[in-house]
Amino acid sequence: MIPDAVKIVEVGPRDGLQNEAQAISVADKLTLVRLLAEAGLQSIEAGSFVNPKWVPQMASSEEVFAGLPKDGRCYSALTPNVKGLERALAAGASEVAIFGAASEGFSQKNINCSIAESLQRFDGVMSMARDAGVPVRGYVSCVIACPYDGSTAPEKVLEVSQQLLDMGCYEISLGDTTGVGTPASVNRLLDSLLLEIPASKLAVHFHDTYGQAIANIYAALQRGIATVDSAVAGLGGCPYAKGASGNVASEDLVYLLNGLGIAHDVDLQKLIAAGEFISGRLGRPSQSKVARAMPTENDE
Repeated sequence: MIPDAVKIVEVGPRDGLQNEAQAISVADKLTLVRLLAEAGLQSIEAGSFVNPKWVPQMASSEEVFAGLPKDGRCYSALTPNVKGLERALAAGASEVAIFGAASEGFSQKNINCSIAESLQRFDGVMSMARDAGVPVRGYVSCVIACPYDGSTAPEKVLEVSQQLLDMGCYEISLGDTTGVGTPASVNRLLDSLLLEIPASKLAVHFHDTYGQAIANIYAALQRGIATVDSAVAGLGGCPYAKGASGNVASEDLVYLLNGLGIAHDVDLQKLIAAGEFISGRLGRPSQSKVARAMPTENDE
């Protein structure tokens, strides 16, 4: 059953920008977030409180959060450990996210520990977040395949997802990190997960490496998934997954939802303008096919 409404989680300001080599100013990051909010997005991942040694682009997350408006939107942050959570809470993040992987190879390359060890590390994060009354979202990487281990067994994704839910995550975002998924592999994954986890606790996070992200989202919508992650202008990639391209473009997602008559409360023209702004700052065209195809109000 396709949902009547979909929640879009905009991950461009964090997942989209974190791997950009050129420095992006705090002012430009805040302008991007403002434009996304003006487009109607209610859930925006605005930064990451990781060690700046590993992700230099996110070193300014404190300054970004200090400049965010108190407008009732959810401005979330990625927090890998207790220290990161402490920083996120001090900065005023309204929600945080933790991340695990469904493949041992990726877990080792990404956070230098096994899957089991990575989950154990989150005990303190979950306890502190509960005490602070801050909701925690869980990411699971490599749910379809891993660049090191090959295909991922749906049963392993279920195991990791269930553990994160049992720890207290309110939702699990399923990440096709390398973008190799197809509707068939997405359905195989959901066949397994939906036997144990309700669709209301699952979100999807597709990269568009092979041009399958929109088709995969449609497959997930048909299974009742009503939360979708996306990045304006198709920003993003993954330094630990060779060949992974950007996230599905938020503009392309909104165009799909419009065509299906699914409510989402996002203004497509304003979203395109936000994508054009950050693409201009990065010195390249938007990766959104919809943005390239549709004239903006300024062009008309």
